[in-house]
Amino acid sequence: MVFAVPADAYDRFMGRYSVQLSAALADLARVRPGQRVLDVGCGPGALTAELVGRVGAASVAAVDPSESFVAACRERHPGVDVHAAPAEALPFGDGEFDAALAQLVVHFMRDPVAGLREMRRVTRPGGTVAACVWDNAEGMGMLRPFWESATELDPQARDESDLAGARPGHLAELFRQAGLDDVEDTALEASVEYASFEEWWGLFLLGVGPSGAYAASLEPERLVELRERCRTRLPDGRFVLSARAWAARGTA
Repeated sequence: MVFAVPADAYDRFMGRYSVQLSAALADLARVRPGQRVLDVGCGPGALTAELVGRVGAASVAAVDPSESFVAACRERHPGVDVHAAPAEALPFGDGEFDAALAQLVVHFMRDPVAGLREMRRVTRPGGTVAACVWDNAEGMGMLRPFWESATELDPQARDESDLAGARPGHLAELFRQAGLDDVEDTALEASVEYASFEEWWGLFLLGVGPSGAYAASLEPERLVELRERCRTRLPDGRFVLSARAWAARGTA
């Protein structure tokens, strides 16, 4: 899936979660000074920023299939080698990186195993491949009220629980299928405070991801019905939503 939305829309929708996950994923991948690292599916650059802080811009490369995200990442992170490319066709030679990371990307790859194989290919022998994806079946608190309400109103609505890596252990399984060794998996956590229901609901009107696309597909009266069904699932006033991401690390 290619995100054909402005970078600031993605930032508003998922940015606060992405920033929190970035440090945890970089820790999982054992990113440290002196390494050359790759951010696959970089989006506007949340993980890229974390990697730049650890190894310097000249030692970071990034790719994303979205032209708007590539432009934003280049503008925000001068000196990073940013390319427009899908995970399944990385524009790098074999073994160029000490680590390749993919944050909230594997579940949107056209072919997740092929994408992870490419990450393994461009990582030196003994280097690290790491990724994380949302627990969309149960643990993504921001999306769950939306999809529970949507599937109640429309049994044909396809939520995100069947995306690659969404169930426990599946991301690690994909790593093994891609030929990675010494695979370990874990869970990462994030949480975000919302000032009101309207702040939360407004994010789904930005058109970001499967939920945004679904909201955009609805007739106005159905959209209002969905909004009111969602409202019954969330508190009045300020509230915090927690999110869990499944993560895995393997050796090339």
